[in-house]
Amino acid sequence: KMNEQEYVLKNPECFSLKDIFTCGQCFRWQCDEENEYIGVVGENVIKIKKDGNDYVLKSKGKEDLKELTINYFDLERDYKKIQNTLSKIDENMEKSIKYGQGIRILNQDLRETIISFIISANNNIPRIQKIIQRLSENFGKEIVFENNKYYTFPTPEELKDVSVEKYRELGLGFRDIRLYETTHAVLDGKVDLEKMNQNKNTQEVREELLSLSGVGPKVADCVLLFSTLKRFEAFPIDVWVNRVMNELYIHGDENKINKKQIEKVANEKFGDLAGLAQQYLFYWRRELQ
Repeated sequence: KMNEQEYVLKNPECFSLKDIFTCGQCFRWQCDEENEYIGVVGENVIKIKKDGNDYVLKSKGKEDLKELTINYFDLERDYKKIQNTLSKIDENMEKSIKYGQGIRILNQDLRETIISFIISANNNIPRIQKIIQRLSENFGKEIVFENNKYYTFPTPEELKDVSVEKYRELGLGFRDIRLYETTHAVLDGKVDLEKMNQNKNTQEVREELLSLSGVGPKVADCVLLFSTLKRFEAFPIDVWVNRVMNELYIHGDENKINKKQIEKVANEKFGDLAGLAQQYLFYWRRELQ
């Protein structure tokens, strides 16, 4: 049964809605004129607004809102400690953390993260959001909250009979076949996402992700970092990361440096917090371009 709930998050550390929702890790949150963010998480619509040092959340959905908030926003992890560790590495890290100190890496549903980042390939954020919105409106479940309609992200079962043509009509372009194939790989049990969530061996999980249609190294690393897999050592490399790593650390010709070089530097400098370092650097560099 769908319940409406309210929960107040008291003065959380290292927490800013703008930092969390605009650092490129998620696509289902919209900000309205009043600076409230509204998003769909699982089968829940959540509205969240800053109130002094606190945050007021309202939801309609099946899950307990307090539990969902703590889990989704990764609130049991000490980000202060992580930031202190990273800040000591060098001045760039210190500056970028000051800038994006409210970033937290969300615990997003693994399946939704895989599909969202397949859609993100060679795409921009407004377009990715629109495609995911259309997918959800067409195949997800409707939730009416405060007189507006929202839609859950479709399950593999809900996508079972969707044709490649239909995906193309929704604006997926060359990603249509990839979405189709990956959905069916999940439905046919070629990959077991439950098992993947429990597998502690990052290399194995990465290889399994790479076996999915439409998942290359960058998408695999995004999924490792931004989903419930939570591998902070994963270091997704895109144009921005390429640029910022070159400018700050490699100082070569941007068109000539390769990913291996960047990964090597990231690994040496940031170790098993490389993914978080990447988020701070990427966000800082992109926002201050």
